[in-house]
Amino acid sequence: MRELNHENLNPFVGACNDYPNVCIITVYCDKGTLQDILENDDIKLDWMFKSSLIQDAINGMVYIHHSKLHCHGNLRSSTCVVDGRWVLKIAAFGLKTFKEDPINETEYKTLYNRLWTAPELLRKGPIAMLYGSQKGDVYSFGIILQELLTREPPYNVGDLSPKEILFRVKEGGPNLYRPNVKIIDNDVLQKMMQQSWAEEAENRPSFISLRTLFRSINRGRKTNIMDTMISKLEKYANNLEEIVSKRTAELVEEKKKTDTLLYRMLPKSVALRLKNGEQLEAELYDSVTIYFSDIVGFTSLSSESTPFQVVHLLNDLYTLFDGIIDTRDVYKVETIGDAYMVCSGVPQRNGKRHVAEIALMALELLRVIQEFKIQHRPGVRLKLRIGLHTGACAAGVVGQTMPRYCLFGDTVNMASRMESNGEALKIHMSEESNEALKEFPHFITAERGLIPIKGKGEVMTYWLMGCKDQEEHNISGPHEPIGTNH
Repeated sequence: MRELNHENLNPFVGACNDYPNVCIITVYCDKGTLQDILENDDIKLDWMFKSSLIQDAINGMVYIHHSKLHCHGNLRSSTCVVDGRWVLKIAAFGLKTFKEDPINETEYKTLYNRLWTAPELLRKGPIAMLYGSQKGDVYSFGIILQELLTREPPYNVGDLSPKEILFRVKEGGPNLYRPNVKIIDNDVLQKMMQQSWAEEAENRPSFISLRTLFRSINRGRKTNIMDTMISKLEKYANNLEEIVSKRTAELVEEKKKTDTLLYRMLPKSVALRLKNGEQLEAELYDSVTIYFSDIVGFTSLSSESTPFQVVHLLNDLYTLFDGIIDTRDVYKVETIGDAYMVCSGVPQRNGKRHVAEIALMALELLRVIQEFKIQHRPGVRLKLRIGLHTGACAAGVVGQTMPRYCLFGDTVNMASRMESNGEALKIHMSEESNEALKEFPHFITAERGLIPIKGKGEVMTYWLMGCKDQEEHNISGPHEPIGTNH
């Protein structure tokens, strides 16, 4: 017994013959018997599991039939056990002397256990049933096959008692009593069962023939459940890699969209520092240029338009403006209604270039506004009023729920005053901006004169008239003064 070694046999460990504790010791299989599994409705068995269990049973019986045991003699679903890896192992083989003496046929359990016994063995009596035969094992396997495929008891036990079923099986005759199996959508399995139930023992196939027949169902593929699961895991892992790669690409794309949105709300350098968890303190900038503009007559135009028309108007206009400022080293601080605020030199310091960047942007905005058409009022032309001022300011992020990058200081107020005291379709700027533009002689300015500014008194201001050869001059590098402004 100890020499019998096969992956589909439950190994014999030892035996005890001390009455009343006569027993056989084998390896414990934690899934229990095949009968336990089939009677448990909570355990779902798909074809992969059933196929693996059938193959294991056939392989185990092939080994037994070619061993010194010659046959099992007690094969049924309760003598097939399943281990933790879902491998079926044949148990309760050999050691005939440890089995009970001739059985009392009035005992229900004993009669029930005979439902797997071949008819010829039932007719020969208890001794024949005790030792069994190879062809009898094949018949028993056919009953197990019926249990596995239908998940019903042997012979679909219903109103008939085991004793009545055994009587009909032994009776034989032209109307053989066999399990009533519903149509199985597999001709090979149907053939395997019917051949295993043959009344004449010599007409039943051997387990080697059954193994060959069963392999044809799976087309030679392995049906071991662990091999199948490992194969599925490998396919799943490969598929998972593709999914992860795809999801990563989607995540990167979504991150780009999120970053783009964030960079529209905050300067990129500030947003990156916030993403890195840095604490941002307000920062002082010695020299920046700030741009303010609004639309002259916007209130009157709004009163003559629907809210949706106003929204579409501002969206079209600011989309146009945003496309222009993207080409310059400037940062749009905010838009409130028709008011538009832009700065340069903050948060990225750019030396003295900030005033030239804002000036070029203002000239371009003034040019395109005169060509802009209002969709719902094509005959009306918008008039932009622009103000510029150069000076020092503080800047920082304000708020947490919806953080905003804000500028603070008198420079902001003065730029706003330049815009509010300006004129339609003109660029009004302070003396400080005019002085800063002298570093870039290609700009043309004109003195406006002294005008009263709230909180400042009489202040000298200027008009920005244009730029000579604007497209030819690059202001991205350092500049040497080569002339004076006009």
